[in-house]
Amino acid sequence: MTQLDDVHTSSDAPKLGRRRDPAKDQQILDAAVEVLAETGFDGMTIDMVASRAGAGKATVYRRWTSKNELVLDAVACMKKGDLDSLAIPDTGTLRGDLVAMIRPPSIHDAERKLKVMAGLASMLSSAPELADAANEAIVEPRARINRMLLTRAIERGEIASDTDIQLISLISPSMVAYRSLILRKPVDREFLITIIDGVILPAVGLGQTAPARP
Repeated sequence: MTQLDDVHTSSDAPKLGRRRDPAKDQQILDAAVEVLAETGFDGMTIDMVASRAGAGKATVYRRWTSKNELVLDAVACMKKGDLDSLAIPDTGTLRGDLVAMIRPPSIHDAERKLKVMAGLASMLSSAPELADAANEAIVEPRARINRMLLTRAIERGEIASDTDIQLISLISPSMVAYRSLILRKPVDREFLITIIDGVILPAVGLGQTAPARP
């Protein structure tokens, strides 16, 4: 084989595609969440997401063929965020556990997720799969922790065994969403303790025995 033949052969050889970078995927998903929270779904564009992630528009489209698909994945990935990494407290009482869950990281995480939910408002009614993803990412993590704390309270005999855990676990996420999205008021420690003492504890039969607020 001549040198010319060798050059021709190497130039014709198939080129392997670039391997996807999981870290870049996560950067794009994080950027999508940030842009969604800031602009809402209608105002969000792939160009905005690519710019925020420091990626090319083509890079985004190679991974997600539409804005809907990108948003669905981005929202689904949120359930792996800050709240899931928090240690679940065990203070010995339901009220103590609920109050111990009020920490700056969890409040920040809740506010961020509610902004995303507000950004999705125009899409939720027409995209059931996105509504399901939003519930799994935004409401369910907090409700799941509440169910754990309520179950623990039942096991130690603090509250009745027939307590409607499913319903009560949704009280705080629902009231937080209403306050943030409808009333447009901040969610702070004082508000969360008011929910605990004024709504959740009475609902499980502990309203009259709750200790003074810290």
